[in-house]
Amino acid sequence: MVQLFVMSKSKKNKEGIIYSTNPDFFTDNNDDDSKGLVPPEKQKLRIYLDKSNRKGKTVTLIIGFSGNEEQLKSIEKELKTKCAAGGSSKNNEIILQGDFRTKAEAFLKSKGFKII
Repeated sequence: MVQLFVMSKSKKNKEGIIYSTNPDFFTDNNDDDSKGLVPPEKQKLRIYLDKSNRKGKTVTLIIGFSGNEEQLKSIEKELKTKCAAGGSSKNNEIILQGDFRTKAEAFLKSKGFKII
């Protein structure tokens, strides 16, 4: 069995496989969006206020998120819209500018997340 691999920058051939002599070899090119998705019911999130290292500004931190980056960005965007606030997400945590603990908790519970 001989398999030739070529690193390609094209989006069509993500794995860079050009040719394989293995008759049982196949590539699974289905872009499975469910990879890394964790259902909200199985996630336990914590919501708390933080002022440290933020020049006295208050932010609401939501930590404990486990899932893929797309799911995190989606929840972050919905939260920012719901709370009418700025914010960001990184390192599996969501940061909202201001004190939005009650709004964030109500929203996340409505989405099915468990709040500790």
